[in-house]
Formats: sequence, C-alpha cells, structure tokens
Amino acid sequence: MKDFVSVRLGRFASFQLHKKTLLFSALGLLLTILVAIVSLGMGEMKIAPLDVLKVVLGIGAEDHALIVEQFRMPRIIIAILVGAALAVAGAIMQGIVRNPLASPDILGVAGGASVAAVSFLLLFTSVSIKWLPPVAFLGATLTTLLLYALAWKKGVTPLRLVMIGVGIKIAAGAVVTILIIFSPFLLQNKALLWLSGSIYGVEWNDVWMIMPWVIILILAAAVLTRRVNIQQLGDDVATSLGSILQWDRFFLLMICAALTGTAVSVGGDISFVALLAPHIAKQLIGPSFGGALPVSAFIGALIVLLADLVARMTFSPIEVPVGVFTSAVGAPFFIFLLYKNRNR
Repeated sequence: MKDFVSVRLGRFASFQLHKKTLLFSALGLLLTILVAIVSLGMGEMKIAPLDVLKVVLGIGAEDHALIVEQFRMPRIIIAILVGAALAVAGAIMQGIVRNPLASPDILGVAGGASVAAVSFLLLFTSVSIKWLPPVAFLGATLTTLLLYALAWKKGVTPLRLVMIGVGIKIAAGAVVTILIIFSPFLLQNKALLWLSGSIYGVEWNDVWMIMPWVIILILAAAVLTRRVNIQQLGDDVATSLGSILQWDRFFLLMICAALTGTAVSVGGDISFVALLAPHIAKQLIGPSFGGALPVSAFIGALIVLLADLVARMTFSPIEVPVGVFTSAVGAPFFIFLLYKNRNR
C-alpha cells in the first residue's frame, strides 16, 4: 500500500492512485505546458518563450498578445483537447476489446465520422461550415450504434466488435473514396484536407464548442474506471463480479464514440493517436485503466502538439496537415504491434 496515495473528496468519493500515475501525470502536464509555450512562439513571427509567458500572464506586449491570443492559442488548445480526447477514447476501446491493436480509427468509429463530414462538405455546399462538427459527431455516434447492432448476438463479444469494426472501416473508406471521385475538383481539396487531419484555421468558437464535451466525457470515463478494469478480466469474470456486462460495454462504447466524434469534428481524421497514446501509457504505468487514463490523455495531447509544431515549421511557410505526421509515426508502430502480437 506504500505505492498508493489515498484521495478523499469529502463524503462523496474516495479512491487510491498509484504513485507512478501521479508522477507521470505531473510529468505529462509539465511537458504539455512547455511544448505549448514553445509552440505559441513559433510561426512567421517568432516570439521568445519568456515573452509568450508574459502574454499568458497578461503582461506581454500588445503585438505579441494579438498574435498569441487571437491566432495561435486557439490552435494549441484545440491540439491539446483533440489529442486528449482521442487518447482516452483509444484507452477505452483497448480496455473493452482487450487488444492493444484496437482504437476508434481502426475499428471504424472515426471512419463513420469521416463519411458524415465528407458527405456534408461535398453535398451540402450551401450550408454553413459551422455545422461540420455536429455532423461529424453524429456520424461517429451512428457508426458506433451500427457497430454494436451488427456485433450483437445474444450479447456483444470483443472478437465480433473487432471483426465488424474493421469491416465498417473498410466500407467507410470506400464510400469516402466514391464521394471524392464523383465530386468537383475544388471541393475535393477541402475534403482531402479534412481527411488528412488538420487544425489549421480553428478559432476560439471551436475551443468553446468542444472543451466542455471533452472535459465531461473524460470525467465520465474516469468515473467508469472500475467498469473498464473489470471488462479487461474477461466476460465470465466480469459477470461473476456483478458487472452488467452488455450495458457497461454499450455505455463505454458510446463515451468512446462521443470522444472520437468531438475530436474529429474540429481536427479531422487524425490517425493513430488513439492507438499510440494508451499503449505508451500502459508501458509506463501498467494495464490499470485508472492509471492509464490521465497519462494517456497527456501523451495524446503531447503527440498532437508536437505533430502540429513539426507540421508548421518543417516546410514553412507551407503547412502540412497534422495527420500526415501522426500517420508517419503511427503506421510503423502499428506494424510493430502486429508483429509483436502475431502469436496471440
């Protein structure tokens, strides 16, 4: 018990956290803040980290404040929120499926959001672009409901979720390709940019739109920590421990879908963050979802922050979509995981 710290929230709740979880969460928070400060200073007009810090504290120069607060800070906050949301969604999915290869983008949830978003961009050109986030959110939610319905056979098993999910991902990819092929050239570029995963041009309105959802959904996942841990023990053990298995699995999948839909609604289809972050977190602190959740969130935020920084600076003044860099790192990692788990 010396390795755990007890936390009590008055008379309402109490729980224990492993010291490694606290250590890596604190380290993740510190690194996220440092990378965010550096990223806020990078661009066509470079601003020193100390000057960025002054702006954040409200004592910076007016020209620096304009650039940091109005143009760069929304993008940085969106990167943090999107990365954290995708990472927690991936941790939930891996806990339910009990497979390190599982993630919302691989099992079709993000693909459903992509179909909805691309259909909106290509077919409803007269409608305001501000409706894109809720459309993508709705696409992810409906896809998850479809996944659950198709996988149902006197209950839902992890294996059926994987098989049906991969099929939905392939079908969604085919639908997106057909939509792009038969659309006007000018609209194709807009759809392809979204599919590449880009947070270019986000505004404060986007921040205020998704921030409450990300916070509420991550807190909901934290409340259901025990349910995810029980899911990882297997169906028979989970049932014997009193878990209402199918309802728990359904609610967790809906939280996963909501997090994924919220993230891709403003960030586009940013691949492999949901796969990478939970896996790294579990390597650091172990398989417990309670420990993996906060660490995964910080790692996901760091991955998207760093990818955005590299995307902005590598080929400046041309900006490469964030998803290009996450895919460049994530695809080899996915192949490595496939090889590592080939005998399972």
